[in-house]
Amino acid sequence: MLDCMIIGDSIAVGTAMARKECVAYAKGGWNSWQWNKDYLAKASSQPARTVIISLGANDHKGVKTEQELRKMREAIKAERVFWIDPGKDRKPVPHDAIIRIAQEYNDTVLPRPKDHMSSDGVHPTGRGYKILGDQTK
Repeated sequence: MLDCMIIGDSIAVGTAMARKECVAYAKGGWNSWQWNKDYLAKASSQPARTVIISLGANDHKGVKTEQELRKMREAIKAERVFWIDPGKDRKPVPHDAIIRIAQEYNDTVLPRPKDHMSSDGVHPTGRGYKILGDQTK
């Protein structure tokens, strides 16, 4: 069993830099459909004590966000799961789907650290990633 796995998009990549001990299946710019297509089989074959998820922020109208996130979460085997919430400002809004899925699985949803965000308003700063990493230990 892995101690820690991080899955998802660019925010997952940044979180992996703060949690170097974790195995990461992450790529910047990826939406949830792309992640499932390329990483789901490999990630779901490796149970982990802790899984950190950042997916949905790059989804567009052509991606069935809730369906893809459910498919991923159903396949992931973990003792504890943390979702990094992309916020309510992302379109289409993955926030609501993440909250529903996390509640069904008793997962923890972490907000992006609003006082430690980069100028793009999407990605945390280095300090923000450290905060996210520390919250998942």
